[in-house]
Amino acid sequence: MSDDDSTLIDETVADETVSAETVSSAEAAENMAKVHAAFTKAGAIAASIKKDAMRLVNPGESALDIAETVEKMTRDADAAPGFPCNISINDVAAHYTPETKDELLIGEKDLVKVDFGVSIGGCVADTAFSVDLSGEQGKLMEASIAALEEAVSLIKPGVTTGTIGAAIEKQIRSRGFKPIENLNSHMIEPFRLHAGVDIPCIANGATYEIQEGEVFAIEPFATPGAGHVVDQPQVEIFSVVGEGRLRMRSSRELLGKLVSRYFTLPFAERWLVSDFKSKLVLSATLKELLNSGCLYPYPVLREANRGLVAQFENTIIVEHDGAKVISGVIQP
Repeated sequence: MSDDDSTLIDETVADETVSAETVSSAEAAENMAKVHAAFTKAGAIAASIKKDAMRLVNPGESALDIAETVEKMTRDADAAPGFPCNISINDVAAHYTPETKDELLIGEKDLVKVDFGVSIGGCVADTAFSVDLSGEQGKLMEASIAALEEAVSLIKPGVTTGTIGAAIEKQIRSRGFKPIENLNSHMIEPFRLHAGVDIPCIANGATYEIQEGEVFAIEPFATPGAGHVVDQPQVEIFSVVGEGRLRMRSSRELLGKLVSRYFTLPFAERWLVSDFKSKLVLSATLKELLNSGCLYPYPVLREANRGLVAQFENTIIVEHDGAKVISGVIQP
């Protein structure tokens, strides 16, 4: 084989490689565009629901009714709940979704956090707001809002998560409060509500650099308390994380249903009541799934010193020159 022939073949291989890379790049861009379109659609629905949901939070209202109404509005919009609606009150920071027949009522001076998600094909727009029924927690509410707005304004490709965390902490502390150090903002990917990259609420020196096209839920929590949360015994929210050896037939059947309905997105125990003849069987089934490592539990989280907690949250898409909020405006 002559040198000229070798060069010709090398050039042909190179051309084919470039062509394959171009096709691969084009496909990746097309897939990202589809994913972003799904996130954007979910965000528009979340923004619309958020406006109505704010009016649901009133003294004497049932927490269960509020959660189920938000979830129904999501389904009525031809979407699915990205996770069970959280109604976390006062010093409860997160993960309180009412259980079946929950009798919890909103108090006259409660600080109520409503956190919900809208899923389009597994692409979840995650948003939250706080309602201060006492009219006395304006400064605390302002701390969370200011931290959220500052974080969103800073996000662009190349900025580190540690830089954003430092800005969040500065905004909250400058108003006399503490960020909750063990609750983070988080990357979202299809069917992965927490996709492995967190944005801290404190200056921790994290070095991950934000990239164009990524999706994040930004959610600063502010408190006059200790600045961290602790797990509570109550667990009403779970997600599927794997398989395991299951002795009970009901466990094997339920695991299949959970994967089919929710895949890896969180679900509530109350969503499963109609699948069982008794609460006792449902509880035993969930217990076996938990003990076998099939499910991940999300315990209710309470501020360690019982301090009040305010939270505001929006989902953003990182663009080439900044962040686009897809889940509506912040309205205290």
